[in-house]
Amino acid sequence: MIWQENRVPEDPIAQGEIAALTRRFEDVAERTDREFGIVKSDLTAVRLQVGNLDQKVGNLDAKVSSLADEVRGLAEKIDRNQAQIVELLTQLVGRNPDAG
Repeated sequence: MIWQENRVPEDPIAQGEIAALTRRFEDVAERTDREFGIVKSDLTAVRLQVGNLDQKVGNLDAKVSSLADEVRGLAEKIDRNQAQIVELLTQLVGRNPDAG
């Protein structure tokens, strides 16, 4: 007995369809790879921007804290000046304006 392989003759239409599907798959895969690369690059850029913003917020936090200290200092100074004004006005009450 001689072994014979059952072979189906190649169908040119089927081969053409397979080739077309393969090309489409490869095109989509290539496009997907490009788009993934773009998204990855954009994500890297966003991470850098977030890092820069985080640093700027940190610097801004220090500036706001410094400004708050200055405002507190001004408020204390205003309170002292108001106290002095009240003290001086209190001393003037009851004095004769014509007396020197």
